[in-house]
Amino acid sequence: MRLFRSSGVIGIAEDALEFALEASEDAHPNEYMGFLRGEDASRLGLDRDGTVITDVLVIPGTESNPTSATVQEYMVPNSIKSAGSVHSHPNGVLKPSDADLMTFGKGKVHIIIGYPYGRHDWQAFDREGEPRDLEVLDVDLPDDEFFDFTQADIDEELREEADERDTRFDGGDGW
Repeated sequence: MRLFRSSGVIGIAEDALEFALEASEDAHPNEYMGFLRGEDASRLGLDRDGTVITDVLVIPGTESNPTSATVQEYMVPNSIKSAGSVHSHPNGVLKPSDADLMTFGKGKVHIIIGYPYGRHDWQAFDREGEPRDLEVLDVDLPDDEFFDFTQADIDEELREEADERDTRFDGGDGW
């Protein structure tokens, strides 16, 4: 089973866009930066081929100031659901800089959000930095299963790790 029916990004979930707008405003006067992930449109109940951006990932250790945001590359998850990036321009300019263009090679769509971070203060771009349309879609997002576990699941995993440690270090030499 393929994760995406098409590699094209057809839109962004309204909730994901709202999150990025609010995060940009919260970071002001510094730049905000995040990464975009998507889901197949059919998983969101749309009868269309393509990917819908559903998540904005905040990367730990991101450093920002009024003119740039720097992400530690090793902290960026390598995910098949990766769709691109989003960052803010506190000066309000909705055009990629040369530095922006150097980071646009990864992902299919890159969003710049400009001050004052309102509903229409953003622009999507392709890898080459050319403006592109990106429809805002009112879709129900699937429940994230990342945190779908119980305390019993955690206890079992800890027991398995302890058993593995005991097996590895049970040599009668003080371990």
